[in-house]
Amino acid sequence: MRVVPYRALMRWEALFEDLQGQLEAAERAEDEVLVAELAEAEMGGTALADRLRARLGQDVRLRLRSGDDLSARILDAAPQWLLLGDDRERRLLVPVEAVQAAWPLGPVAPEAGTVERRLRITHVLRALAREGAPVRVSCDAGSYTGWLTRVGSDHVDLRQEAPGQGTITVALAAVVLVSTV
Repeated sequence: MRVVPYRALMRWEALFEDLQGQLEAAERAEDEVLVAELAEAEMGGTALADRLRARLGQDVRLRLRSGDDLSARILDAAPQWLLLGDDRERRLLVPVEAVQAAWPLGPVAPEAGTVERRLRITHVLRALAREGAPVRVSCDAGSYTGWLTRVGSDHVDLRQEAPGQGTITVALAAVVLVSTV
């Protein structure tokens, strides 16, 4: 029987320990890369509406397409719109597509539910029309005050407050803000 010198055994054990350490380090690095890729993929699929919805019940500042800034609390939110409340107790309906910048924003909210995804801005505008409350519709071409009389799929009719002004039709794509007066 041949006896292996103690020194040779130590070298083999050190070699195996070194290989084990390298394998564990490679596995950790692989895990870190996978986690980073998953985080990047999740952020890549994040919509602004989701990040705004994550601020539900909190104050936010918005810069709108018109250049106007709003500071208000998010009262409700869907993928297509935000309902805000300001310090003058007005309600502000903002199409998400009219938001140019928002701050502060935190992490993303869970994906919107089926009802939220199906609740379009036209549903909210029809509810305002049924209430008969006077509103101000601000759009790219100016602001108009009156009562919503009709809400189509891509436009609203507003009976204007000023005598002799009649009813104006505003394209929803142009709407930046609808507020109670």
